[in-house]
Amino acid sequence: MIRTILAAFFLVSFSLNLKAQSGKVFDNLTLPSKVLNAERKYAVYLPPDYETSGRSYPVLYLLHGAGDDQTGWVQFGEVLRITDKAIAEGRATPMIIVMPDANTGRRGYENDARGTWRYEDFFFTELMPFVEKKYRIKSEKRYRAISGLSMGGGGTFTYALHHPELFSSACPLSAATGPLNLDDAKTRLKRSDSTLTEAQIIAYYQRQSVPALIQAMPDSVKKAVRWFIDCGDDDFLYEGNSVVHIAMRKKEIPHEFRIRDGAHNWTYWRESLPEVLLFVSQAFHQN
Repeated sequence: MIRTILAAFFLVSFSLNLKAQSGKVFDNLTLPSKVLNAERKYAVYLPPDYETSGRSYPVLYLLHGAGDDQTGWVQFGEVLRITDKAIAEGRATPMIIVMPDANTGRRGYENDARGTWRYEDFFFTELMPFVEKKYRIKSEKRYRAISGLSMGGGGTFTYALHHPELFSSACPLSAATGPLNLDDAKTRLKRSDSTLTEAQIIAYYQRQSVPALIQAMPDSVKKAVRWFIDCGDDDFLYEGNSVVHIAMRKKEIPHEFRIRDGAHNWTYWRESLPEVLLFVSQAFHQN
């Protein structure tokens, strides 16, 4: 009888310990946006000791791809399981992960060519200040990183290139790299809005083309961001990522470039996430 009671006690204690070691995900949170004139949703991962430690944490902004929303990395990317495992194994430092919705209203992370939909402005002037005040997030650049897949990989590229003073690491996965040249930009934009002016198209190209942003990068910020670029060898976005890699090599911008066996799918990105967590944690840690 005593053995049975002890066994039950240890089983309950073990179960409670496992539960205590798990982080938490909330995937239906909202914040008000004056920039977008709407409530915007986001998801957040909180590390296992968030509720008990009282300390502040680094943050990773993790961006979804086209067709998903703030729940994409939660449901399909298994961010809770993968991040808990990486932290438990010592491959990642405990961090907060913020996953915003860029699929409502209009799809995408950029300000549009006319300036009528300003998602990037929302991200930097409303989302970031909101979550970094609401949660115990360290506000220094060193403790802030960004990553994302496909459309979110494009957002990762442009956000870190536009604001190298804000991010210690950037990890674009299977990234959309924007128009590769000005003619490409004209074709894309005229298809969606034939009334855009030449000046609007050129401004959009200079702001949203990753190769153009690389070419325009001042020497003084070449080492401002740690780059980890990952794309499958069967991915339809392989060309753009290769063009960016070559441009970075020619510009002598330090970066890691990974080509693995795989395509444009969640199987690939679930395998990428542990490497992203390891890479950003290297900047979060004290050497």
